[in-house]
Amino acid sequence: MEKLTQLTSPTTVLAIADVDTDQIIPARFLTTTTREGIGKALFADWRYDKQGNPIADFPLNQPGAGERSILVAGRNFGCGSSREHAPWALVDFGIRAVISSQIADIFRNNSLKNGLVPVVVNEDIHNWLLENPGAEVTVDVESTELRLPNGESVGFEIDRFARHCILEGIDQTGFLMQNVDAIGEFEANRAWQP
Repeated sequence: MEKLTQLTSPTTVLAIADVDTDQIIPARFLTTTTREGIGKALFADWRYDKQGNPIADFPLNQPGAGERSILVAGRNFGCGSSREHAPWALVDFGIRAVISSQIADIFRNNSLKNGLVPVVVNEDIHNWLLENPGAEVTVDVESTELRLPNGESVGFEIDRFARHCILEGIDQTGFLMQNVDAIGEFEANRAWQP
């Protein structure tokens, strides 16, 4: 996982409510066990026609969308199944933060474990972002703030451990590996032994 302290990018807006994980990454693409290349299948049924050609008016097919790393999504983003492939596909495509007024809990947790920052904002901020596609915003993981182009800053919540991992660019296994000596020492010195 790549370290992320803060991210400044114009936004891509997908103003559709209740986007579930099967729409983010259709089930037929779940056979892979690697994250590399899965971004090509992101929103596959919406991004491509039946012949596999890009649908020009889909937001992620717009000019410059591939260079934008912040997605503003409709309410209740990531609902449905618990597939971890959904944040994999978003990150592989280049998206590192998703902003919405509501993000499904399981998707949110899977995102944090995979370096995708879920940012929940109030309805007013969310509506402004939906109405202003391409607005350049900053997601600051270190200070847990979203900064808007007008200079306004709003805080967002992120689990402390997940924040640490994103700032360090490590997943849960990486965190354990960083602390393997301390874990071994604890195990050697604990009061009861099996």
